[in-house]
Amino acid sequence: MFHVESYAGNREENYELLNKQLKALLEGETNQIANLANASALLNQFLNEVNWVGFYLLEDDELVLGPFQGLPACVRIPVGRGVCGTAVKENKTMLVDDVHQFPGHIACDAASRSEIVVPIVKNEKVIGVLDIDSPVTSRFDEIDKKHLEKYVQTLREFL
Repeated sequence: MFHVESYAGNREENYELLNKQLKALLEGETNQIANLANASALLNQFLNEVNWVGFYLLEDDELVLGPFQGLPACVRIPVGRGVCGTAVKENKTMLVDDVHQFPGHIACDAASRSEIVVPIVKNEKVIGVLDIDSPVTSRFDEIDKKHLEKYVQTLREFL
């Protein structure tokens, strides 16, 4: 396994390789929990400067904690609250440079400074989110956004 910033190739190439690794890892497996667990573990190994990588799954009007890597987390997040709930409500990727400046941010880990949340859409409905936190302000950028959205597109084939 390699980290995106330390591998010899460029970030774009590294993300493409990560996506291929995800597909190979999940090929033939249909269990949603197993696939989300491996997807979060793969990202946790791949990304530098992250302190939480995981999934929340939509149940009624709440996101419920799914497989993750990191410290214990908030179990339930109402749609529309915090970065994750806002991503679901707006059905768009949220790229937050400083979570302390985000209105209504839910602090599960006080060390988190920046966050990216990508909705998982299947059959035109949001079914959950990929949530990644970093202890570094402005950790995530448009390259991360683009490729994490592709990662989620690949993942949803196995959910």
